Amino acid sequence: MTAEILKSLIQQGETVAVEFKGEESGSLSDRDLVEAVVCLANRSGEGFGWLLVGVEDDGRVSGARPRHESSDIDPLRIQALVANRTRPSLSTRVEVAEVNGHEVLVVEVPAMRQPVGTADGRYLRRAIGGDGKPACVPFHFHEMQSQQGHHGLLDHSALPLDGVGIDALDPLEFDRYRRSIRENRTRGDEALLALSNVELARALGALESRGGEETVRVLGLLLFGQEEVLASALPTHEVAFQEISGTDVLVNDFFRGPLLRVMEELSARFQARNREREMLVGMTRVGVADYAERSFREAIANALVHRDYTSLGAVHIQWRTDRLEVSNPGGFPAGVRLDNLLVTAPRPRNPLLADALKRAGLVERTGRGIDTIFYEQLRNGRAAPSYERSTETGVTLALAGGEPNLGLVRLVAEEGRSPMPLSLEDLLVLTALAREGRMTALNASAVLQREEVAAQDVLKRLEGRGLVSGQGARERHWYQLSEDAARRIGDGAGDQRRRVEPAGHGDLVRRYVEEHGSISRTIAANLCDITYPQAYRLLNRLVSEAALRRVGTRGRNVRYEKNE
Repeated sequence: MTAEILKSLIQQGETVAVEFKGEESGSLSDRDLVEAVVCLANRSGEGFGWLLVGVEDDGRVSGARPRHESSDIDPLRIQALVANRTRPSLSTRVEVAEVNGHEVLVVEVPAMRQPVGTADGRYLRRAIGGDGKPACVPFHFHEMQSQQGHHGLLDHSALPLDGVGIDALDPLEFDRYRRSIRENRTRGDEALLALSNVELARALGALESRGGEETVRVLGLLLFGQEEVLASALPTHEVAFQEISGTDVLVNDFFRGPLLRVMEELSARFQARNREREMLVGMTRVGVADYAERSFREAIANALVHRDYTSLGAVHIQWRTDRLEVSNPGGFPAGVRLDNLLVTAPRPRNPLLADALKRAGLVERTGRGIDTIFYEQLRNGRAAPSYERSTETGVTLALAGGEPNLGLVRLVAEEGRSPMPLSLEDLLVLTALAREGRMTALNASAVLQREEVAAQDVLKRLEGRGLVSGQGARERHWYQLSEDAARRIGDGAGDQRRRVEPAGHGDLVRRYVEEHGSISRTIAANLCDITYPQAYRLLNRLVSEAALRRVGTRGRNVRYEKNE
């Protein structure tokens, strides 16, 4: 920990990962120090947090006082103190750094996947308090379960429910499960059809044997439970379907029954509102719905499988005039982020429940339901699904509605007749090009959430199919829709391919500088398809706006870099 890094942490103020403990008015006791470390260890997130002893709440550095009847601070002794007084034993890194002539005790604390408490049984966690500021709050048992589920250490759907026996299960729901397998023969597990109700429940892992008696697990109640038992034993389970027009709520239905029944209710409401138009592609009629039914089904299944059943709050399906939103309590599982959704390995929060829905044929057996959501949305000529409004406490999926790009729908249908139909990666790139006009391999890698080399392969494949054309020299190579693809997609894509509107030239230059560090007048002219004098005026405007700064004296030596 250098003085510069420490100053930077202090200037940013207290956060969920950084806590100040001043000693201006008195020394921090060993108990308070250990509790502060436990609090940081139990925070949400990844990586390390820091306890800064000797920094006041307002960021003033007052200095840490000597500890343990010594004239100085012994970091190794404090490490041992924390390890001895935490359960399980917590390994920290302790240093003393000097800032403005004062010593600051720095305790580096890793974020733990399992709950950590003090030796005398006190559990705290770092979170945002009611006043909007980070604070140490009590760490309750259900929050511990939620944390373990987030990290894949606990499957809540596998937990047994004391006092809930087989008589709490509804035989009609077993019949519903079997019917789902029959209706989805290519995806369901037909071996389950011949089993009795109890054998079926055992095969799915919905029962647990205890002392010769069968105890129902959370999974069993979610799939087959009677509604009144569900409401009392699992009160957090709730699903809402809402139709909203502006500020008016037209429909507000809540469901608390077993999952397959709830999914059928949601499907019926979806189908009653989902319109479909037809278009002729050659001699084939192609249906273009407001929302693809497969996308809706996978979105609902994902929300039910990944929701945090320890947290209050319903799974919400909101039908709005321009979009369909599906949200559920519980953030993304550990390791899943907005920038790796399409490529990360499946990590269901409730694995036993996910497997049961797969064997019923309701979701993809591969666990890649998100690919289906994206593919069906793009194939229907819509914008890509958005998870931008997701937080650490909830996931929100938005499917765009409105008018589809029928030209893109036609192109997908026509290309589908070839031996190699367009893949999800192809559709992601084509949709981005139709919207942006052009992209580099680096731009494509961000769209595909893959390495630049893999993105280059996708662009080359599309170029080989005549859908994309490459332009520019090797060091500044970029791609755009081919003349034929732009004509087929339509909706202004042809104009966008031939030229980027002047208002977008500045954005193109900024993105190039972000990717390559600097730009010259020649490169700017080629990038924006404008003359050298126009490129000169464009770059000078960006300099005057303080977006870029000029480096070099004259001629070819002049380049433009980002103005920090």
